[in-house]
Amino acid sequence: MDPNKLKQLINNIKSGKISVEEAYSRLKSLPYEDLGFAKLDHHRHMRKGFPEVVFCQGKSIEHISKIAKRFSENKHDLLATRADEKAYRAIKKSVKNAKYHKEARIVTARAQSSEHRAQSTVAIITAGTADIPVAEEAAVTAEFLGNKVERFYDVGVAGVHRLLSNLKPISKANVIIVVAGMEGALASVVGGLVDKPVIAVPTSVGYGASFKGLSALLTMLNSCAPGVATVNIDNGFGAGCMASVINQS
Repeated sequence: MDPNKLKQLINNIKSGKISVEEAYSRLKSLPYEDLGFAKLDHHRHMRKGFPEVVFCQGKSIEHISKIAKRFSENKHDLLATRADEKAYRAIKKSVKNAKYHKEARIVTARAQSSEHRAQSTVAIITAGTADIPVAEEAAVTAEFLGNKVERFYDVGVAGVHRLLSNLKPISKANVIIVVAGMEGALASVVGGLVDKPVIAVPTSVGYGASFKGLSALLTMLNSCAPGVATVNIDNGFGAGCMASVINQS
């Protein structure tokens, strides 16, 4: 945020030149902080309800560290996805309360204590154990955004009785995330059994003809079950965000 523009805005409110509502509208789109290599959106929480998220994969350790430090200094909650242990250690140096969720590959840090904002639940289901890392990315994201999460892992169509025995608690959730690789059929099965929105997440788990998740993606996109929407391959973060928006709307 530019200090001069902020001071001018405050003076305009004080003098009555603009209303509080108009000032709030302007604050939503004030300039970002330019670090040269990155432009940090410190006002995203005002627009979206949660702060800007750091995608670590492909970024240098130096850049990740500087971005995390500036978010911390501006009192923003931090969510860094696709983070390895090197990224976590770099963040930890400047953000002392940073926590590493190893299986989800996520680093989180709270600027202040936070409780669940939503009373209803997000259910997260995996077809197999190999799908858990992507599911955990979705779960940690949804929890960080203020949602209660219940996990139901390894209930795929190869033993559909495992799903059916858990169907009652799954059906109580407000939104359901289904994470599956191989042929990706689980999303359609769940979609045909529940009256809640289903977010399908194809994973890159599978043998050669799964084409690193393409098979599951196409199956989910072509689902004949109503109420099933699909995110990108291995995109647990995207599923967690969408589930949060639905759950808190």
